[in-house]
Amino acid sequence: MRTLLLPILCSCAVFGAESLTAPQLMEMARQDGKSEKFAGVLRASLGETEIAKGTAVLGEGADFIWAVGSEKLPALYVDGQPLGKMQRGAKNLWYYTGKLKTGTSHEFHYIVDGKRFGGRNDVPAYGPDSYERPGVPRGTLSGKLVHTSNMYDGMQSDYWIYVPAQYDPKSPACLMVWHDGQGLVQRDGATRAQIVFDNLTHQKKIPVIIHVFVSPGRIGERPMRSVLYDTVTDKHARFLRDELLPEVYKKYGIRRDGYSRAVAGNSSGGISSFNIAWQQPDQFSRVLSRIGSFTSIQWRFSQPDPSQNLEGGNVYPNKVRKEPKRNLRVWLQDGAEDLENAHGSWPLQNIQMANSLKMRDYDFHFSWGNGAHSGAHGNAELPEELIWLWRDYDSTKTEQIYEQDPVERSKPLFRVTIYNR
Repeated sequence: MRTLLLPILCSCAVFGAESLTAPQLMEMARQDGKSEKFAGVLRASLGETEIAKGTAVLGEGADFIWAVGSEKLPALYVDGQPLGKMQRGAKNLWYYTGKLKTGTSHEFHYIVDGKRFGGRNDVPAYGPDSYERPGVPRGTLSGKLVHTSNMYDGMQSDYWIYVPAQYDPKSPACLMVWHDGQGLVQRDGATRAQIVFDNLTHQKKIPVIIHVFVSPGRIGERPMRSVLYDTVTDKHARFLRDELLPEVYKKYGIRRDGYSRAVAGNSSGGISSFNIAWQQPDQFSRVLSRIGSFTSIQWRFSQPDPSQNLEGGNVYPNKVRKEPKRNLRVWLQDGAEDLENAHGSWPLQNIQMANSLKMRDYDFHFSWGNGAHSGAHGNAELPEELIWLWRDYDSTKTEQIYEQDPVERSKPLFRVTIYNR
């Protein structure tokens, strides 16, 4: 994971324009930070364009390195706080090495000559469970499978099945369904999901779970993502229950009790995850919603045929407060810079959802950051999310009445502050 290749640092031939990891760059900066050689490697590793724009950063675990081109001394701010003085490399290249808290995402920007410059608000800092570990057996990912729907007029959906190494056909496994599943297929991609599954299963921090990665379908050339994910009815829940998941059951032993099943997604996939569990808590009782679109994307009103009017996700904070309580465990995540558009306010709606769940004594957790509409925060905290969702799981049970943590119950409702004017 964090190998400082000191022999390589002694070899000029290796470094021409080779891209290095953050720990390797940090070690080279310590030894030779003012050299042209280091400047060339830094540009190759972080990107010439990104350095010029002030968006260049590279991290591994807690170790990070930033670089920016500037004639004047830039001041680096991370999460609103100034860091130490940047170091000047060759010519007008400046760099800084430091550590960030892992398991979350971070924002940074520069102040140059009194003006804000560059920056990003989607920098994930992954913890140790998001990296490959020696001795941990790998699960297996199926090839792409395709489901053709009757319920959705021939819609075709790609999906993949991830099976942990510990799966035993004699013991039915838990189930977790992931929306926008194509984003989890690359093992070392931004989600690092497969790596996390393997590490946590090996450590017995989560049970043996078969994960189904489902992409939103298409009818011909028509994308169905928003229709599937943002519509507040039980149709998508029935699609999973009656059409797609039975194909998985033919291949693997899966537990059918909602206690042993979870559903997860980002953005519209986040609200869909909550909606599916809300509509069918007997099928799914654990929900992971990141940057959830609890907004009016599929709201339809004043249709010529009144039966075509639809509720939008914006109704959920009030539905949670006033409709009969479901037996659900819910992790919500959002950030202060999430979307604000004609469909609604993502940050405010997620705060409302958190308060509604709190008022009704749901077992919930609200993870709040300063990010925008990005998967960075959720990806970085995935180990924590999964451990929390599956905590105290008992394979001898088929149900559990979820209760709000006493620590959460003792805390006040979430309030908002206007900070940008």
